[in-house]
Formats: sequence, structure tokens, C-alpha cells
Amino acid sequence: METVKVTEAQKKSRRGRNVALGLVLAGLVVLFYIVTLIKIGGAAN
Repeated sequence: METVKVTEAQKKSRRGRNVALGLVLAGLVVLFYIVTLIKIGGAAN
């Protein structure tokens, strides 16, 4: 079985993409959390 050689530039690029994707996902989680709090808070009043 042949393995693919990954260069340092590819590793750095992949890491940057992973970090960006993680930040986007974390941002969406926070956004949904805030929206949920607002909806529940609005319904309680």
C-alpha cells in the first residue's frame, strides 16, 4: 500500500483550515445558544 507524502506547506495549510473550521463551528454553537436563550426568555415573560 502506497502512502501519500504531505509537505510542510500542506500540513500548515490543513491546520489553518481546521482551526478556521473549528472557530466557525464554535461561533455557530454560541449563536444558536444565544438565540435559544432569547426565545426562551421571551416566552417566559
